[in-house]
Amino acid sequence: MKRKPIFLQILENDKGGKIVLGILALVVIYVAFANLVLPQDSLFYVSTYTVTLLGKYLAFALLALALDLVWGYIGILSLGHGAFFALGGYAMGMYLMRQIGDRGVYGNPDLPDFMVFMNLKELPWFWYGFDNPIFTFIMIMLVPGLLAFVFGYLAFRSRVTGVYLSIITQAMTYALMLAFFRNDMGFGGNNGLTDFKDILGFDLQADSTRIALLIISFIALFVGYLIARFIINSRLGRVCIAIRDAESRTRFIGYKVEQYKLFIFIVSAAMAGVAGALYVPQVGIINPNVFSPLFSIELVIWVAIGGRGTLYGAIVGAFIVNYASTYFTSALPEVWLYALGGIFVVVTLFLPKGVVGLISKLNLRKDKKELSNAIA
Repeated sequence: MKRKPIFLQILENDKGGKIVLGILALVVIYVAFANLVLPQDSLFYVSTYTVTLLGKYLAFALLALALDLVWGYIGILSLGHGAFFALGGYAMGMYLMRQIGDRGVYGNPDLPDFMVFMNLKELPWFWYGFDNPIFTFIMIMLVPGLLAFVFGYLAFRSRVTGVYLSIITQAMTYALMLAFFRNDMGFGGNNGLTDFKDILGFDLQADSTRIALLIISFIALFVGYLIARFIINSRLGRVCIAIRDAESRTRFIGYKVEQYKLFIFIVSAAMAGVAGALYVPQVGIINPNVFSPLFSIELVIWVAIGGRGTLYGAIVGAFIVNYASTYFTSALPEVWLYALGGIFVVVTLFLPKGVVGLISKLNLRKDKKELSNAIA
């Protein structure tokens, strides 16, 4: 008997995940075709702006997926995941800045423009290696993962849980935001890193590069989803759910709860770092505002609206909220934050399982009705 591909084995009983990922795959394929092949005057042409917007949404979806892994399945409500996202973004931004070379405003082949402006004479030591894409890719996951390890080890070892853990994760990202705002940190201060030219030798403004980044973003989301689903389907995942539902009992029967929490926290942080790295070349800038606690809180709202503890619900929530943000911040900018807060309150009170939970509930009612009609 022919064995199924491994990704189908992982998604075997995950109907919602297959539907969401399948729809996204079709959308990405259509957008790539419509942007590169169809003429601009065609009704079905998709602009490069839309391509970039979709790529940004995919990066945000991967970030939401990373949060749902720790919040939905092991009960860690992190209000600092924006920090891991930002660190991955800064790692990519440093690589892109090193690729500018002598094409900057000041024409210095060794120093980025902001360093020349600040009269720095040599490259800071922590910038070394970021001219190498392999080194950069390692740092994109290693730096957020290392921060998650140090923070998680200290927090979980001290058995900090609940709202107290949420508060210190928020304090962590706020402290990093203040640090990165300083010009002497060597990361561009409040202006951040921008004016990128190319990536791996390809022009960042070219339509083909934008499509490639879009496709890579989808692949990263797909792989991230498979990793998360594989963990949840395994024995490790079942222990994580037990920790979420009854941490004291799980510890009492002999499981080292802190080690499970730490592992999931590190995996989630690395995924968030990859999301940040995909976000930066598509948006064209990374600055300390991404460390803002408000961004991390918005991330929690994405997951809550989509459906916590489902994985694919986090993806749906990221798309819903960010599309709404794109529309309302241009059409009604003064009411957007109030609307976002209102939506979160409504979801918390009336849709505790989010949008996908509501859909599942409606489908269940429909099936029960059909069953009762068939019996009658």
